[in-house]
Amino acid sequence: MARENLYKEEDMSLEKYLSKDVIATRPGKVIYREDDTVVKIFDKSYSKSDILNEALNQASAEESGLPIPKLLEVLNYDGLWGLRTEFIEGSTLSEMMEKHPENQDEYLDRFLKIQINMFNHKAPNRLNDLKAKFHNRISRSGFDATNRFELHNRLEGLPTHNKICHGDFVPSNIILHPDGTDYIIDWAHVTSGNASADVALTYLLFQLDDKVELAEEYLKRYCKMTDTAIQYVQKWMPIVAAVQSERNIEGQQEFLRRWGNIMEFE
Repeated sequence: MARENLYKEEDMSLEKYLSKDVIATRPGKVIYREDDTVVKIFDKSYSKSDILNEALNQASAEESGLPIPKLLEVLNYDGLWGLRTEFIEGSTLSEMMEKHPENQDEYLDRFLKIQINMFNHKAPNRLNDLKAKFHNRISRSGFDATNRFELHNRLEGLPTHNKICHGDFVPSNIILHPDGTDYIIDWAHVTSGNASADVALTYLLFQLDDKVELAEEYLKRYCKMTDTAIQYVQKWMPIVAAVQSERNIEGQQEFLRRWGNIMEFE
């Protein structure tokens, strides 16, 4: 992809970091390797509080005992805030699934076991509450007042738990270390809440990535492994669609508005 297509004009302050050992680029941020560490630099659309909150999320998740990269430093380069974490050697699970499609069943089961193990860890008290975050996102979603009312009511009526919910649990956020340890990365959206909300979001993210068959197989296997009713996870789907729509990612809105409409979805 051409460099000029990566960022809008106001984001060009990040361009100098593209000459480094870049691991990934995202809207408004560059992630690159520096020796045995990874540095994520944010553009000025991210406030200091945004970055400090992500640092707190990372540190809190780290204290849960899960295998995740250690947070090493919050830094400021030329007025841009960033985070430094340890570098984890290995391929992502998504890379391995693409490279070895014949092993997809094995990789999907591994993915599920990692997520279920995460849910078995009690969330630290410092993590944001999932329901509170979702209520806030629904209010800002742009859905009409009637549908927002229905979404708020459904969310409030669903059970409150204190599981660690990653908020972006997809195969690209799992690094398979050569020693067999599976590291979970990118803890920006972690909350404390109901595991089925996180499962519904993963299912939705597979759908948005046009991996419909994988999404269905993922949901079926999760429910079988955990003895969870599929209908229970499905109750979260309009909610997570509305929450995801608030991020306003290009190309997703029509799909998310359809899924976030409770009457249409059901």
